[in-house]
Amino acid sequence: MKIKMHILFKAFVIAALFVITSCGQSGNQSGALSSNMAERSFVPPGEHDEFYAFISGGYSGQLSVYGLPSGRLFRVVPVFSVDAEKGYGFNEETKPMLNTSFGPVPWDDAHHPDLSQTNGKVDGRWCFINGNNTPRIARISLSSFETEEIIEIPNSAGNHSSSFVTENTEYVVAGTRFSVPVPQRDIPIDEYKGNFKGALTFLSVDQESGEMDLAFQVMMPGFNFDLAHPGRKKSHGWMFFSTYNTEEANSLLEVNASQNDKDYIAAINWKKAEELIASGQFETMETEYAHNIYSESTHMATTTMKKEVKILDPSKYPGLVYFLPTPKSPHGCDVDPSGEYIIGSGKLAAALTAHSFTKMLDAIENEKFDGEAYGIPVLNYDDVVAGVVQGAGLGPLHTEFDAKGNAYTTFFISSEVVKWKLGTWEVLDRQPTYYSVGHLMIPGGNSQEPFGKYLVAMNKITKDRYLPTGPELAHSAQLYDISGDKMELILDFPTIGEPHYAAGAPADLIKPNQTKFYKLEENMHPYATKTEKDARVEREGNEVHIYMTTIRSHFAPDNIEGIKVGDKVYFHITNLEQDYDVPHGVGMIGANTSELLIMPGQTETFIWEPRKEGVWPFYCTDFCSALHQEMQGYVRVSAKGADVPLKWSLDGE
Repeated sequence: MKIKMHILFKAFVIAALFVITSCGQSGNQSGALSSNMAERSFVPPGEHDEFYAFISGGYSGQLSVYGLPSGRLFRVVPVFSVDAEKGYGFNEETKPMLNTSFGPVPWDDAHHPDLSQTNGKVDGRWCFINGNNTPRIARISLSSFETEEIIEIPNSAGNHSSSFVTENTEYVVAGTRFSVPVPQRDIPIDEYKGNFKGALTFLSVDQESGEMDLAFQVMMPGFNFDLAHPGRKKSHGWMFFSTYNTEEANSLLEVNASQNDKDYIAAINWKKAEELIASGQFETMETEYAHNIYSESTHMATTTMKKEVKILDPSKYPGLVYFLPTPKSPHGCDVDPSGEYIIGSGKLAAALTAHSFTKMLDAIENEKFDGEAYGIPVLNYDDVVAGVVQGAGLGPLHTEFDAKGNAYTTFFISSEVVKWKLGTWEVLDRQPTYYSVGHLMIPGGNSQEPFGKYLVAMNKITKDRYLPTGPELAHSAQLYDISGDKMELILDFPTIGEPHYAAGAPADLIKPNQTKFYKLEENMHPYATKTEKDARVEREGNEVHIYMTTIRSHFAPDNIEGIKVGDKVYFHITNLEQDYDVPHGVGMIGANTSELLIMPGQTETFIWEPRKEGVWPFYCTDFCSALHQEMQGYVRVSAKGADVPLKWSLDGE
């Protein structure tokens, strides 16, 4: 059986190489789009795009924001990785955002953004995204487009089936890709089976502030949990996770995790979990994880280390979890807008399987079980399947939906997007991608009400699509118009990092709520300087605190003396502007950090530790006015122990 599966895998790889090569040849012949198609993605200068697309940056650790249909990059939001452009992770205010139980971790692998919802509809409040490597979930405000919160996920490793949001943003879920010993301990790896566990984490969300709290974890068998989606409408209250490696292999998974005929989709009844938690039927486990929150009033982040988590063991609580058998190695686990169909995409299957939620409930009620796995009932495959899409393509990964009862699935090996009909399971259309497509996104396509005008495919290989840049080429997103019966490719554009997944929403839902500037009177930063007359320099031993303001086009103070070698100098800088889109940047020669980029009304801090005597300049790094070049200052540094008095001035005063 191992040899057979290995041969099958190699056949898929050969097919993939053939498709990529042949697509590369045809791509040069049809690379140019007709003018009619190109016009559909053109947004004239001064006009706005119809949609925001929030696309993960993969190994960049960030979230990128594009406009649709133009494909214009508007912003890279720093989330899990330090970012010198904005000073994120470098300034004293945001350093705590990267704290974990392992210490500060200045990077992660960001995969799956998802948007907050109300009544099953995208509401434009927050975007959530997962850190895959050091398990974390972040929340980004869609008014400020800044990361406001990051919470670490304990008992987890490879936080992949994350972050997915329930219909009223009751929970953000986070599932572990790699099962691990829980609690962590020194154990031989070949004792994996039965000893490793997979934690599925439910984070509750405060509906006013958006702040998350680790509500509970469901401790599952030691499978790999890949992707997830919440139930909708009739299936609201359930969460569905794809699993693979039900063999619980721990080496050469490409062969050893491909032995069983089927893996599972795990159906979690989180309403049942809430009842168990409310009645005290849970275990409390000691652990440690960081919870980092950035305050818009103080403009500072703080870290709280949490010490315990509530655990539910599904083998002890009938009705909490069920397994739905699914063709081998499923990646996507997608729920249609009605909540009736749960789509499993087995990567080693040439067909797509749609499970029926109605049939699932019937099977549960009538105990149509086909055994159990670690005390969790396995439903009979034939009793829960609604239909199968035959001959759809090779290597199915992920499915999203429009508002017309159609589904769209990416096929990695055959490099295409396939459109098919829910209920009849017939293939309606297929279009090539360039090349090796992973996920796709339809704005609102994972909600009750998809907007259904555009589809974005996110590709792993670009080969001949762009100008070559050495061995590493840009990753690609491609935009399809899906408003008609047939999909039409109208644009492709390069992306930041590796685009794993995306979420989209109408611009009109988000634009009205934009933060234009921070009101100075509401700035509660402990080192804020709200007027120039309050600018000053204070010494506390070998620490020097500079309370500085910036406004077009000068710093106050702009000449500072009395700093000594060995001092630790804190620049606390407040941007006094109260106008939209007038940030100021500050850079200091010899500072072992990045610049600051300070928004109107905001206060930020960096530390400078001078090592040499001299007179050292600082300047504005963000072009802010016609006199931007004149926006500078000097700091005089004297020898350690020198008797030069501390003084500062602006225009000699």
